[in-house]
Amino acid sequence: MLLGFVIPGETAALIGGVLASLHHVDLLLMLVVIVVCAIVGDSVGYEVGKVLGPWLVEHRPLRGRPGVHRGQDLLARRGGPAVFLGRWLALARALVPGLAGMSGMRYRTFLSYNAAGGIVWGTTFVLIGYGAGASYTAVAKTVGVYSLAILGTVVAAVVVTVVIRHRRAHRKWGATGEGHSEDPS
Repeated sequence: MLLGFVIPGETAALIGGVLASLHHVDLLLMLVVIVVCAIVGDSVGYEVGKVLGPWLVEHRPLRGRPGVHRGQDLLARRGGPAVFLGRWLALARALVPGLAGMSGMRYRTFLSYNAAGGIVWGTTFVLIGYGAGASYTAVAKTVGVYSLAILGTVVAAVVVTVVIRHRRAHRKWGATGEGHSEDPS
């Protein structure tokens, strides 16, 4: 339940898409899991806001916070569309469900816009991850072949350079060594 605080939703959806592109999990299954989790997670947030919200506003944690009241006013004015659009901003995605519950928005209204937002958002991020994973696989295959060729060329160049320097040093040393070996007397 608290996994969303540790791993942001976008990250989970993107990783799920990548895993689907690598055929570690079925794409349709990943889409369903991400969408259901997004909808259920925000529904839990709505209920927490509905039950605990008024107490939080009256007491220490949120008392006198103008941002809370502005958020509630926004939801009262814009309603469902604010829930849908709030899905796309990380901070809003975390706060809007609770604020919707606190503001007295009907759950049916919240659920319809939350579900629409969850479907569009979840599908978008899973497919972005899927595309990134497919691109990564193609790049890795191409880079794998070319990187071996480049690595082989670099190793060969280093070996040739070392051999040439070694021979030049040996010739210089041999020529210098002969010149010093004569007795000056």
